[in-house]
Amino acid sequence: MVAKKGSRGGTVGDDAGEELSRDPLQAILLADSFATLFRPITLERPKVLLPLVNAPMIEYTLAWLESAGVEEVFVFCCAHSKQVIEYLEKSNWLNQPNFSVSTIESYNAMSAGDALRLIYEKNVVHGDFVLVTGDTVSNMPLTQALKEHKERKKRDSNAVMTMVIKQSKPSPITHQSRLGTEELFMAIDPETKELLYYEDKSDTSKGTLTLDRTMLLDRSSISLHNDKQDCYIDICSPEVLSLFTDNFDYQHLRRHFVKGLLVDDLMGYKIFTHEIHSSYAARVENYRSYDTISKDIIQRWTYPLVPDIQFLQNSLTKLERRGTYRASDVGLSRSAKMGPFTVIGSRTTIGKHSEVSNSVIGEDCVIGSNVSIDGCYIWNKVNIEDGCRLKHAIVCDGVTMKSGAVLEAGVVLSFKVIIGQNFVVPAYSKVSLLQQPVRQDSDEELEYADNSSGNIEITSVPNTTDVLEEELRTEVSDLQIQAASEVGGAGFIWSVGEKGLEEEWRHSVAPISADRLLEIIKSATNELDTSNEESNILPPSGELGLDSGNESDDGRDDHAHFEKEVEATFLRAIDENVEEDHIIIEVNSLRLSYNMASTDCAGALFYAIMKYAVDTPHDSAGELLKITNGVIGKWEKLLKYYLPSLDEEIEVILKFEEMCLESTKEYANLFSQILHLLYDKDILQEDGILRWESEKEQADESDKVFVKKAEKFLQWLKDASEEED
Repeated sequence: MVAKKGSRGGTVGDDAGEELSRDPLQAILLADSFATLFRPITLERPKVLLPLVNAPMIEYTLAWLESAGVEEVFVFCCAHSKQVIEYLEKSNWLNQPNFSVSTIESYNAMSAGDALRLIYEKNVVHGDFVLVTGDTVSNMPLTQALKEHKERKKRDSNAVMTMVIKQSKPSPITHQSRLGTEELFMAIDPETKELLYYEDKSDTSKGTLTLDRTMLLDRSSISLHNDKQDCYIDICSPEVLSLFTDNFDYQHLRRHFVKGLLVDDLMGYKIFTHEIHSSYAARVENYRSYDTISKDIIQRWTYPLVPDIQFLQNSLTKLERRGTYRASDVGLSRSAKMGPFTVIGSRTTIGKHSEVSNSVIGEDCVIGSNVSIDGCYIWNKVNIEDGCRLKHAIVCDGVTMKSGAVLEAGVVLSFKVIIGQNFVVPAYSKVSLLQQPVRQDSDEELEYADNSSGNIEITSVPNTTDVLEEELRTEVSDLQIQAASEVGGAGFIWSVGEKGLEEEWRHSVAPISADRLLEIIKSATNELDTSNEESNILPPSGELGLDSGNESDDGRDDHAHFEKEVEATFLRAIDENVEEDHIIIEVNSLRLSYNMASTDCAGALFYAIMKYAVDTPHDSAGELLKITNGVIGKWEKLLKYYLPSLDEEIEVILKFEEMCLESTKEYANLFSQILHLLYDKDILQEDGILRWESEKEQADESDKVFVKKAEKFLQWLKDASEEED
């Protein structure tokens, strides 16, 4: 388990320690998402038990709650409740000291509102509590948010809820966040942090927002945001449960409850926000956020909840070079290649000449020879025969892929599906041994009503009106397998939903294709050029006379994510021999997604190239210089593309200074030689280097370290310039 941070997990020990520790801190964990976005997988297994980098999602949520000082957790189970309860009973969570986990089971709750009403009837919550879903990954401390919530409650008894948010610039290409969620619009009082307005883009009409003038009656200003992410972590007063009981229209936590309280003038209840900056918090809402959060875990943004930390029992995974993790008992052929940002679970074997990159492979998998796996999530006990190709797909437990089978981008194979020999599964297909439901259910309904009276109709499964989990977990009959032969083996291909392939792409683990991305970038650029002239576009945060607050902190956090993404793109390009033009397209799309400048692209790409060089094995500074020369020579055309002016060149030199001081100190003694090397290859121009020197003239002595290291080279440049004159 994760070590606790300080006394009682960090909730005490400060000035408010006594206050915070009077009652045990409780949490409600909803183990049901009450949504359908993970079908067909969740027809057979609850979402909270789906593996996220080889650990069930609920493990991350419970480990975080324990480390943050929560002492009592109530896990609400509905869909597949027996599976959740059995899992918890076999885990170590029920036996932890100072951390109580108990379950509340329901057979008929159809929404989060129903769940909270039932919990209120149980009378188990006695004070302020943390409300989360079991698909939440976070490492944020709760101390400050709890303190703010309690202090506000003392001043104003109507302050019943504090919502955790963080910076998350939406992509101008897709109008959604990197997690695949809709662009979110918020209005917040900048002084009190009170939430005044909450709307996601799916609920807006033609991009127009209507704000009530009364918001400004008692306020000098309000702050409008379309760059915040809702972390779905709420600190609630006990009154929240009674509010759900008093109003049966409250079903969805955000769509009904939050928006209902914001427009209710009679009761006067208030919701406030707590923004985090350096901590991590996100929720796995769809396949795209599953992919994004998995990458964040592998790249260690969620520390200490990372693959090589034993917050799970029997964790044997070790961190290796280039962000790879491998269990000690993996059987990896000598000719097999393991690319960057890859995790391979225990007892898995990989055959000759197979290549795996940017992927997670679970336990007890058998990967044959000449198999190519890129950007995929292979769960447990999967058998992939020789010559198969998989790209940006999810493959569940027990799946078999016969030799030569191909999964195109965005494919999801549910449990025990069999893909026939040389069969090509089309992009964005979902394949299951269960046929697609006859009617589609709304997001508020259960993913699968295995404990109810049959709210979901599924053909080809006998006795659907009283299907129980035990039946779903048994082997599929020979008759069913024979009927389910649409993929040359066993499985039904589900038809695309009413919203079409565009919706499938938005929520898929697959990135958009390079050709289509280029078209979207061009149209998005045209839209951005004219968007500020349109009257119905939301103004940037702070445009109503406000300071946006912790802009510098948010910028640093976002910039770090951008650099990590560019580095991952570059490493993938090396492993897959991706053409430079496609790398440029990917980096440009990242630039738009993160709202970065051209100088940021230059610095991030330079960092990725130099980091790759220094990570290459070497025994001396001379050998490192030789390796760096070769790497820069190979990628100089790509780097030059992002150096169209002196501003970008200066950014590269500043980035090199930063690397020499922090992440790659080994370069410090080679600074002058590499600067000269960049000049010789026409990557940096004389004017750019000399302007960098002149900008340092007024700097502190401590900031002139590398100017002094390059003193001889700089003088040589000046002398050569004078000779030319």
